[in-house]
Amino acid sequence: MFIHSVYFTLRPDLTPAEHDQFLAGARSLLTIRSVADGSLGRPAGTDRPVIDRAYSYGLVLRFPDQAAHDAYQSDPVHDAFRDGCSTLWSQVRIFDLDTDPSS
Repeated sequence: MFIHSVYFTLRPDLTPAEHDQFLAGARSLLTIRSVADGSLGRPAGTDRPVIDRAYSYGLVLRFPDQAAHDAYQSDPVHDAFRDGCSTLWSQVRIFDLDTDPSS
C-alpha cells in the first residue's frame, strides 16, 4: 500500500467562496480512479505537546502501489485542483509512505 498525506495551511484571508472552492477541489481528488481510499478533514481536537495541529486541512489517500499514486499525480482532476486552488494555501506539506514490508 502507498499512502499520500497532504497537509494544507489555507491563507487566513480567504473569502467563504474561496474556502468552498478549496473544499470542492480537495474532495474532487477522492474521485480519481487510482485512489483506493481517502479522507479529508480538519485537525482533530487532540491536544498534546507532540501533536502538530499547524494546518487547516489534511488529505490522506491510499493507493494499491506507487504506480497508482504516480497515475494520480498526472490525472487531469489533480491538475485542475492544483491549477485552480494552489493560490488558496500559504503552505502545503506532503508525506508519502510505502507500507510494503520489503521496502
